[in-house]
Amino acid sequence: MYAYEGAFSDGEVQEWLDRQLGRYLKWGFGLWAVVLKESDMLIGQCGLTMQPWKDVEVLEIGYLFERRFWHKGYATEAAIACKQYAFEKLGASEVCSIIRDTNTASQNVALRNGMIKKDSYVKHYRGVDMLHYRYIAYRTEN
Repeated sequence: MYAYEGAFSDGEVQEWLDRQLGRYLKWGFGLWAVVLKESDMLIGQCGLTMQPWKDVEVLEIGYLFERRFWHKGYATEAAIACKQYAFEKLGASEVCSIIRDTNTASQNVALRNGMIKKDSYVKHYRGVDMLHYRYIAYRTEN
């Protein structure tokens, strides 16, 4: 839980689960489990969510993986698939990833996903001011 300033409490985990279920009810999509095909092992999550950004809601690709599966290409592979889903299935004209300024690995995933750094915003979370960047990819017409 590197980007969140520590692990969630049991109550925070329940709030997170409730929020995911609510997203599926409202939008029809949310975060998906990422499972290794060869072992059926759950290694993380990646998906699409509507997230607040300044004064609007934006469609975001988010990803979170167990540390032992970092730097193996899984986040990039999953994020690319989410971008394709957003453009082809949801008809989105753009999708973004909102990433903390200190999380260079996730910023590199966004760059490999064809995104560009668009703007920044300071979020206040767990008593900490955290600078976040918004990386955006735009759908191109074929």
